[in-house]
Amino acid sequence: MSEQGPPVRWRVGLIAYDQVNGFDIAGPLEVFATATASDPAHPAYGVDIVAATLDPVTTEAGMRILPARTFTDAGDYDTIIIPGGAGLREPGVNAAIVQWLVPRLATTRRIASICTGIYGLAATGVLDGRRATTHWRFIADVQRRFPALLMQSDCIYIEDGPCFTSGGVCAGIDLALAMVRADLGPSAALATGHEMVVPSMRAGAQAQFSEPLRAQARAPRRLADLIAWIGANLDADLSLPALAARAAIGERQLSRMFRDGLSESPGALVVRLRLQAAHDMLSANPVPVGEVARLTGYRSPDAFGRAYARAHGEPPETTRDRRRMSETAG
Repeated sequence: MSEQGPPVRWRVGLIAYDQVNGFDIAGPLEVFATATASDPAHPAYGVDIVAATLDPVTTEAGMRILPARTFTDAGDYDTIIIPGGAGLREPGVNAAIVQWLVPRLATTRRIASICTGIYGLAATGVLDGRRATTHWRFIADVQRRFPALLMQSDCIYIEDGPCFTSGGVCAGIDLALAMVRADLGPSAALATGHEMVVPSMRAGAQAQFSEPLRAQARAPRRLADLIAWIGANLDADLSLPALAARAAIGERQLSRMFRDGLSESPGALVVRLRLQAAHDMLSANPVPVGEVARLTGYRSPDAFGRAYARAHGEPPETTRDRRRMSETAG
């Protein structure tokens, strides 16, 4: 982000290195940029890509990223984020990043890892005795290498003191949204997620394998793209005629494909995904129930409340208030 214009409130450093996961950088970068763009007169975040040199780094997928700062001239940051990637598991790369991080641990408000970025963060020692997570495939290896960590499997992200750790690559978006929520409030975080067409703000303790992904994994190939679109557009018209038109097949054929492939109707899947997304929002954010109802496609808070209570065994207000009580107790 440019440093021209009004001063930003928080500086964020995203570490880059050869063979980094590009989405681990791009996802959080877009979250902070989107949140900042909502109020240009009072910009919230200034984000730097920081690396050992100003030479372009090449991601695991072959994309080239141009750093803005080097380790020697980066200055201080409010937040530092370590993305994952195969390159970080190279001893020389890891050592250089750890050497830069250690002196900043005491002065940085929060420091985070995305996916296998935990290999860099854990090597500083700051996670010793703390709860942490990473991509489910690397949990056992991280625990073996860093036995002082209290590893927890199948979480989206974990906050323990000033340290944040998160699961797979898409969890970087959830992590960044959680930071926006802490800095700017739940409404700003929800607005940012909605602008980015993120299906919902997932709570940190939610399983890494989300409900839309479960449905896609079970679905025939022809339905997988439609289910992905449903999950990202829960506030849209998701009636059978609208879905059939989007899939360019007849309503009866679509219903039959859902029954044969998923053992449920299109309408049942839509309701299930909407109510699960609502639960995730309420668990992650003390937001108005009416706003959750709107974002998940319900015409009225009353209709939403009745449907939510049937599905989850409690009113949406109870789920939301439980989050508030847990924050107060913490």
